[in-house]
Amino acid sequence: MVLALPNSPLELLSLDLPQGEPWGYALAQALLKAPWAGKALEAPPGLLGLLQGEMAAFRAWLEEKRRAHPLGPLGSRPPTEAEKAVLEAVEENRAEALLEAYRRFGPYPFALYRAFRFDGEVRPVLRPNLPPREELVGYEAQMAALERNVRRFLSGRPALHTLLYGARGTGKSTLARSLLHLEGLSLIEVELADGRSLEALLERLAPLPGRYVLFLDDLSLDPQDPLFHSLKALLEGSLVAPPGNTLLLATTNRRHLVERLPENPLPGADPGAWDALQDTLALADRFGLVLTFPPFDRALYLRAVEHHLGRPLTEEEKAEALRFAQNRGYSGRSAKQFALSLG
Repeated sequence: MVLALPNSPLELLSLDLPQGEPWGYALAQALLKAPWAGKALEAPPGLLGLLQGEMAAFRAWLEEKRRAHPLGPLGSRPPTEAEKAVLEAVEENRAEALLEAYRRFGPYPFALYRAFRFDGEVRPVLRPNLPPREELVGYEAQMAALERNVRRFLSGRPALHTLLYGARGTGKSTLARSLLHLEGLSLIEVELADGRSLEALLERLAPLPGRYVLFLDDLSLDPQDPLFHSLKALLEGSLVAPPGNTLLLATTNRRHLVERLPENPLPGADPGAWDALQDTLALADRFGLVLTFPPFDRALYLRAVEHHLGRPLTEEEKAEALRFAQNRGYSGRSAKQFALSLG
């Protein structure tokens, strides 16, 4: 069995290593990246014997590197449970423990990280910037409804694919990313121009042990968009459906819907106009949970500024805050920007 292992201490610097002895965790990561790591999820009967025959070689490599190049820690983050389990399996020469680690955590990168971007390739976000859960002001009901739905999903109960709809700057994307505060959830931000890659991603995620929220930010509602019909088919039930360990979460701005629905087509109009109208409505209808984010008004804008500052505004600051919003509009984004400008 071939592993991509570092040969020199300098090669360790290219790895995202945790705290602790680096050679052991480099081996653990190589085993999680091994081509048979994903195969272990299918539990082929001969794999245990093959791995058992290699365990001594894995341990010999580790002992030789530790003896030839004793090193201190090269990472700052804590080791993941997957890294610890794989390393322990090697040190104890237990192939069955290695297989159990694969089945429990899955292969790289899913075993090590919880935040990803997908643009045709799954790319882990090593240090995700998590917005504070208390950052959103004025949308507490929407936040509670979304979290209830996602907690149902995490517990294995039926949950609804969700659309967050509203004006720009109201915090829809912030709310979606804040879900990473929930234990046991992985978030994949999907950046695609077509649906074929999305179907391939769903097939890849289906056998994994984790729970994955697929986040489509600023979703277009244009039936001419190639992704539109693929997503509509996935949501309404096609031969390729989202597996049970995935949940779709999309945001869309009000302008997308307005652009698609300027007015109802007139009687006798081109049938294509009616088809476009029905397609646009049909995609939105496929989401079982639609949460609306109405625009801020003056009072909510000032309340949000005070929230970000952590104190009441003076009358002079209120006037300044309103002037600040004149060209930006009332929104959670402009409230945070003004609060930051006050320092």
